[in-house]
Amino acid sequence: MNFHSIVDMDIFQGDIILMIIASAILSLIVIKIRFLIFGLLFRNLGKIIIGLALILASVMWSKANAGSCSNSFLSIPTEVNWQCVFPISIGGVVEMANGQDLGDENIGDSICACGGENPTVGISVSFWEPARVIDTVRDAWCMNAIGTQLENPSLGQGSGSLFVDSTSSGISPKIFAQMHYYKFPVWKILDMFTDLPCTEDVSFDIAMMSELLPHWNNPVLAMLLNPEALVFGNPVAQLACAADSIAAATGNPIDHLFWCMGSWGNAYPFTGSIGATDRVEANAGIAARSIYMMGRTGLLLDPGVDACGSVYTPIWKKSHYKIQLMRPVKDNACRPIGMTGMGWTMFKNKLVGGGNYSWMVFRKVKCCVGY
Repeated sequence: MNFHSIVDMDIFQGDIILMIIASAILSLIVIKIRFLIFGLLFRNLGKIIIGLALILASVMWSKANAGSCSNSFLSIPTEVNWQCVFPISIGGVVEMANGQDLGDENIGDSICACGGENPTVGISVSFWEPARVIDTVRDAWCMNAIGTQLENPSLGQGSGSLFVDSTSSGISPKIFAQMHYYKFPVWKILDMFTDLPCTEDVSFDIAMMSELLPHWNNPVLAMLLNPEALVFGNPVAQLACAADSIAAATGNPIDHLFWCMGSWGNAYPFTGSIGATDRVEANAGIAARSIYMMGRTGLLLDPGVDACGSVYTPIWKKSHYKIQLMRPVKDNACRPIGMTGMGWTMFKNKLVGGGNYSWMVFRKVKCCVGY
C-alpha cells in the first residue's frame, strides 16, 4: 500500500466520522424541535380546546339561528285553525261559540237595513273570516307561506337580525324582520259561503313586500306614513299600554289605545324593528303592526264596523283582528292583538331552521244578509 492510498483512506474515514457527527447533531436538533413543539402544544392545550369549542359553538349557533324558508304552499285544511271562525252570530244572538266573544260591541238589532243602489233589509250576521296571511321572516325574499325563496338581488342585505339598541334609558334587545302581506280569501279558495253577500270577492294576491318599502328599516322615512308617531311612539305614551296588555290577556284589547299592542310593544313606527324579549311574540308584534299599516294605506278595509260594507280605517280597531301562527309550528288557537306570550310562544320556534313565520289573520265581519 503506497502513501497516497493511506492518505485517501484517512480522508474517507474522516468524512464518515464527520457525517456521523452531523447526523447525530441533526437528530438532536430534530428531537429538540419536537420537544419544543409538544411542549408548546401541551402548555396551550387548554387554549386550543377552548378555541375549538368556541368555533364549534359558533357553527352550531349559526345553524340554530339560520332561517329556513318553507318549500311548500300553505295547506289550508291542516294549517288553519278552524275553531278561530267562531263565535258566529245570527240575528243578534250568538248561535255558535267556542268560549270567545265577538269583540267590542253587540251585533245590534236582529233586523238590519242598508241603502244604496240596491236597498237591503235583512238579518244581521257576524263571524270571523280568515282573509289575510302575513309572513314575518328573517330571510329576505323568503315567501314562507307559498314555499318559495326568491333570489336576493343584494346578497347578504335585507335579512332579519337580532341586535341590541343602546339608549340613554338602557340596553334594549330588538329584532328586525321582513314582512310579506297576502290577500288570502280562504272561503273563496274553498268555494264556500259564496252566497253570502259579505264574503270578499278577491283572488289570491301578494299585495305587499317590505323589501320594496324604503321606510321599513328607516323610522325617519316611516314618519311620512305615520306622523303621529312623534306623539305616541315614545316611552311616556307606552306607559298607558299596561292597561291594554292586561285587557289583551283576557282577549279584549282596548281600541282607544290604538298606539298600543299590549305585551307586543308599540304600534309605531311602521318599521320592521321591534323589542325582542320573546322572538315569537316580537314577530307577532311585527305582523300586527303590518295589519295597522295595511289599514292606513287602504290595502285592508275593515268589514267589522258597518254591516252594510267595509270601511277605510286609518286608525285601526285592533279588537277586530286576531292572528294564528301557522309556521314554523302551528298554534292551536288564535291570539288577540297584544296577548302576552306566556303560555303559548314556547316551542313555537324550531331550534334549527327557525326564524321564518307565517300568520293567518282572522278579521271580524259584520254583514246584512238580505232577502
